[in-house]
Amino acid sequence: MDDQQIIALFTAFREANPTPRGALRFQSPFQLLVAVVLSAQSTDVGVNRVTPPLFAEAGDPEAMLRMGEAWVRERIRSLGLFNNKARALIALSRILVECFQGRVPETRAELESLPGVGRKSANVVLNIAFGQPTLAVDTHVFRVANRTGLACGKTPESVEKELIRRIPAEFLLHAHHWLILHGRHVCTARRPACDACRIARWCAMGRARNEDAHR
Repeated sequence: MDDQQIIALFTAFREANPTPRGALRFQSPFQLLVAVVLSAQSTDVGVNRVTPPLFAEAGDPEAMLRMGEAWVRERIRSLGLFNNKARALIALSRILVECFQGRVPETRAELESLPGVGRKSANVVLNIAFGQPTLAVDTHVFRVANRTGLACGKTPESVEKELIRRIPAEFLLHAHHWLILHGRHVCTARRPACDACRIARWCAMGRARNEDAHR
């Protein structure tokens, strides 16, 4: 995929959805951070089900600490790895209070120093909460990037670096949302809807399928 094709691909995404949004519900950077930690090995729907009562009483790190790990654990019991997540939320809340004056830091290194926060989670927070042009490479982004030829790599970090290098600056802020949504709803793992794909003309897999169909 060359530079002009990349521009055309993301122009098509932008025309269809100019301001894409994440699915997690939150009202502050801290609440987004909590929701992202909870989303590991859980669906956004499941996370959005538990966060309203959680945030009603523990919507900031100070309140989370006051409520305690056992209280948090009961509120998130329906999610996978709830024991580890409750432990991580209390630990990161303590660090935010003691080291960051209760505020969520705005650098990747500081975010990754928090319990339960890896590179992908840090990128989500930086992008959505602070408007930084980061790319969170989840399974959907990884799949779409490799299938299309937009960025081929064997690890999420290698794909992230290639995407950052290749995607023009004007598209970077929303790029990971467009790619995630495309992977969830069109370029799915088992049965990609190539016939309904708006970017098939620039996609390596889409072009290959089209050539096979006309042989």
